[in-house]
Amino acid sequence: MNTLTTGNNISMNAFDIFMVIAVGSMTGAGIGLVIGFVAKKQGNATSMMTRDEKILNFALVMICSGVCSAGLALTFLV
Repeated sequence: MNTLTTGNNISMNAFDIFMVIAVGSMTGAGIGLVIGFVAKKQGNATSMMTRDEKILNFALVMICSGVCSAGLALTFLV
């Protein structure tokens, strides 16, 4: 069995790690897209958005996904 053991005798397997990554990514993507929508930096269609708006939305999604995944990892895996 592939399990990792931390210093607190909490064992986690690959499923736990993948679930934290998946849920963090989905939550972060939703938060990033909502922030872009509220800030009026998101168009109705991708073709209607400028290059800067596309980059900003991509950055928001990636940053929020990373923060959410890190927060979930700290909460549930450590």
